[in-house]
Amino acid sequence: MALIDIGANLAHDSFDADRDAVLERAAAAGVVQIVVTGSSFDSNAAALELARAHPGRLYATAGLHPHHARDWDARIAEQLREHSAQPQVVALGECGLDYFRDYSPREVQRRVFAAQLDIAAQAQRPLFLHQRDAHSDFLAMLREYRAQLGAVVVHCFTDTQAALEDYLALDCHIGITGWICDERRGKHLVDAVRIIPDERLMVETDAPYLLPRTAPKTSHRRNEPAHLVWVVRALAAARGVTETALAAATTRTARAFFGLPCVSGV
Repeated sequence: MALIDIGANLAHDSFDADRDAVLERAAAAGVVQIVVTGSSFDSNAAALELARAHPGRLYATAGLHPHHARDWDARIAEQLREHSAQPQVVALGECGLDYFRDYSPREVQRRVFAAQLDIAAQAQRPLFLHQRDAHSDFLAMLREYRAQLGAVVVHCFTDTQAALEDYLALDCHIGITGWICDERRGKHLVDAVRIIPDERLMVETDAPYLLPRTAPKTSHRRNEPAHLVWVVRALAAARGVTETALAAATTRTARAFFGLPCVSGV
C-alpha cells in the first residue's frame, strides 16, 4: 500500500531527537508522502525547511492555528503570503476555530480566521482547516467565503454526521485520523464515514497527537506517520472495503487535492 499522511506535525519538538528514524519507519510502513502541518510562525518556517530538505517526500502547509490566534500580526500575514508562493507549500492553514480549549478569545479567533480565508481566496491555494466545538460559527464563515476559495479540507474530522453533511454540501474534503480507532470517543465516526465519497476522503495521523488506540503501545505515547496504517485499517472496516482499496482511493484523492506527484512509480 502507498499511503499519504495529509497532516503530521513533524516540526514538533517531540521529533527533534529522532526525526530521521521517524521518516524511515513511515517509509517502511508504506507512507510515501507526508504533508507537514504549519500552525504558527515558527512551525510554518520549520515545515517549509523540512519540505525543502526532503523533496518529493515531504510537503508543507502554512497557517495560524486558532490556539495561537492572539499572536496574529502583520509579520505572520506576510509570511503566509510568501509561503503561499513556494512550490513546497501545498496548502494554507492550519486555521479555523477551536472553542473546546479557547486558548485565544473567540472573537479574536473569528477575526484571524477571516484574515486567513481572505489570503487563501487571493492566493487560490488549497485550504487546511481546523474546527472543534465551533461548528455553527465555523460553518457560517466558511459558507460566506466558500465561493471565493479553491479546494478545502476539514482536517481531523471528529464531529457529528450532521456537521459532516454540512461540509460535504460545501464541497469540502474530509481528513480522518486515529480518532476513529477510539471505541469510546470515535464510535459515531464508524457510521458517519460511510457517507464520504471516495473523491473527498483522505487520511492523516495529526502526529504527535491522536495515537490510535489500536496501535502498539509505546512508553512515550507519541503518534507518528507510521501509525497511519491503523487509521486505514479502521476506516476500511467502517466503509466495508479492503485496506488496499481504501489506501488507493485516499492516496489518489490526496494527490489530486494537493497536486502531489507520484513517487517511485506509486
